Amino acid sequence: MAAPLLTHATVRIGLAQINPVVGDIASNATRVSRIYADAIDRGCEVLAFPELVLTGYPPEDLVLKSGFVKDNIEALHSFAATTTSCVAVVGFVDRVGDELFNAAAICAHGRVHNVYHKQLLPNYSVFDEQRYFSAGKDFSLFRINGALMGVTICEDIWEPSGPVATQAQAGAVLNININGSPFHRGKSGERQQMVSERARDNKCVIAYVNQVCGQDELVFDGGSMLFDASGALLAKSAQFVEEIQFVDVVVPRTPGDPNVDIKELLPVVAPREVELTGTIAAATSDIEQMYEALVLGTRDYVRKNGFTDVVIGLSGGIDSALVAAIAVDALGAKHVHGVSMPSRYSSEGSRTDAAILANNLGIDMQTISIEPAFEAYLQMTATSFAGLQQDLTEENLQSRVRGTTLMALSNKFGWMVLTTGNKSELAVGYFTLYGDSVGGYAVIKDLLKTSVYAMCRYINTRNTITTNKSEVIPEVVITKPPSAELRPDQRDDQSLPPYDVLDAILELFVEKDQTAAEIIALGHDETLVRRISR
Repeated sequence: MAAPLLTHATVRIGLAQINPVVGDIASNATRVSRIYADAIDRGCEVLAFPELVLTGYPPEDLVLKSGFVKDNIEALHSFAATTTSCVAVVGFVDRVGDELFNAAAICAHGRVHNVYHKQLLPNYSVFDEQRYFSAGKDFSLFRINGALMGVTICEDIWEPSGPVATQAQAGAVLNININGSPFHRGKSGERQQMVSERARDNKCVIAYVNQVCGQDELVFDGGSMLFDASGALLAKSAQFVEEIQFVDVVVPRTPGDPNVDIKELLPVVAPREVELTGTIAAATSDIEQMYEALVLGTRDYVRKNGFTDVVIGLSGGIDSALVAAIAVDALGAKHVHGVSMPSRYSSEGSRTDAAILANNLGIDMQTISIEPAFEAYLQMTATSFAGLQQDLTEENLQSRVRGTTLMALSNKFGWMVLTTGNKSELAVGYFTLYGDSVGGYAVIKDLLKTSVYAMCRYINTRNTITTNKSEVIPEVVITKPPSAELRPDQRDDQSLPPYDVLDAILELFVEKDQTAAEIIALGHDETLVRRISR
C-alpha cells in the first residue's frame, strides 16, 4: 500500500479491550502497564483503555471514599511516569476541589499532559453517574503526528450534537471514545450503527473501546470498534473476550481552531505506509450473544468473589439443566457440582434425566433425598396443622429443605450456590422465598422461559462443551411439560398461563414499559394482563 500524502498522517491505534476488577486499583494499574509495554513493542502511537479502567466500572459508592479516589490518582501518576512516546488514554476518577469527575487522562513522555472530564452523565436504567460525578465543560485537542485528536467518554458519543461534534468542529479528525457500555439484547448492532453515524456526520475517525467483564448484575461485552471518516468499519473486536487490536489509520493533518487549547504530543514524522489493518469479528446471533453474556457474567461473578466451585440443584428440569451447562462453559466441569434432591413426588424420569445431564456435562452429581427432613417437618407441624388439608405450605417446605441442603454444602465445601429461577417465574412470583431462591448468583434471572428453551436448543446445536455426546441437554428435558414436582401430577401450566403467552406480556410490560391498557389494546386477554401486572 502506498504511503499517504504529506497532508496526511498514519497513526497506529491500540484498542485495549480488557477485563478490569472493580475496586482493585493495584491489579488494574499493573495490567495497564503491561499492556502499554506490549503496545510500545508493537509500534503503537495511541493506546486507548476503557472507561474508569483504574477503578473498574461502575465503582459506585467506592468513589465516596476519599482514600480510594486518592489511590486511583496516585496509580495514574505512577503509570504516567513510565510512559514514553506512545500516548495512553486512561480512564480514572479525578478530583478537583470537592468535585469528582469521570475522567480520561492523556499520558505520554513520563507525565499526564491533560485530563478530559466526561460531559454527558447518564442517569437512567442501570446508570447513576449524577449521584457521584460533576459534568465536565471544557476540552483540549492533542496533536499526534500533525493530526488533531479529541477524547470523549461513553455517553458523550451518543448525543449527535454532543462533545464529539464539538471537538470535530474545532478540528479533531480522530476521536478516542472510552467506554463502560453494558450489554443487552440488540445492543451491539445499536452501538455499531450509532458510532458509524458519528464518524460519518463529523468526518472523523472514531476509536471506540469498551471493557469486557461481568460486574454484579451487569455484563459488558466489549465489541470495540474503529471507523474511518466515512463511517466505514475498519476493525471490530470479538464480544465477551479480552482482545487488543492495533490498527493503522490515515488521517488528515489540520491546523485546528486557534481558539482551542491544543497540546503537542507526538512530532510530525515522514508519512509511512499502512502496515496493520484491523480484523472484524464475525457477527453472531442474538441467542449466541445472550448465552456468551451469561457465561461471562457467571464466570466473573464467581471468580471475582473469590470462589472456584459452584453447586447446583439438578431437578431433571430445563432451568437447572441450562444453568449447569452455562456453569460448565464458565468455570470448567471439575468446578461444577450437581445435587439431586428427590422427594416422594419426584418422578423416576426426572431423577434419570438429571443423571444423564450430569454425565453429558462431565460433572459430579450426588443424590441427597430430602424425604427424611420433609417427613420430620410434617411430624413437627402435625399438631399445629391438625385438621387442615395439605397445600402450598407443604410444597414450599420441600423447596426450603432443598435450599437448606444446598447452603449446607456451600458452607462445608466453599461452593457458591447457583439458583435456577428464570425471569418469567421471578416476574410473577412463581418461586419459594428461602427455597429455590436461595443462592449466591441467579444465572438466568433475566432470561424469559421461552428464551430458556431457545438457548437449550442452541447449546445442543453448537455443542461447545467438551463431550462425546450427541446432545448436551437431553431432548426429553426440553420437551417434557415443566413441573416443580412438589405435589402429585403437578405441572406449571396449572398455576401459570402457557409460557409463550406469559412471556409476550412480560416482554411488553417489563422490557418495553407498556401499561396494562396498552398491552390489552394489542389484543392480549384483559383478565390475564390485569393479573400479571397487578
